[in-house]
Amino acid sequence: MSAEHFYHQCCEHINNAVEITCHDGTVHRGIIHSVDRENVYLRPFDGFDGGGYDGPGIFAFGFPGAFAGGFTGGLLGVGLGSIFGFRRFGYGGFY
Repeated sequence: MSAEHFYHQCCEHINNAVEITCHDGTVHRGIIHSVDRENVYLRPFDGFDGGGYDGPGIFAFGFPGAFAGGFTGGLLGVGLGSIFGFRRFGYGGFY
């Protein structure tokens, strides 16, 4: 599916828990904070998860490979072009 498709799907799910799978197999789970034409920004459930956050199509606000939680509130940017799959994710707690 195209980045345009995932852009619209992400826009419809702002403030919802989702699971995003990237082409490289990396899986991100979190709540969609915002979306622009190139990236979707998540509030990850467990902070930056084990690897993949500085890979192709993924960045953390200009700090590749660095923890940016203190500066950005823990947001994770995922490139729309790197998304392979997208689904709502059941999360029973409050965020």
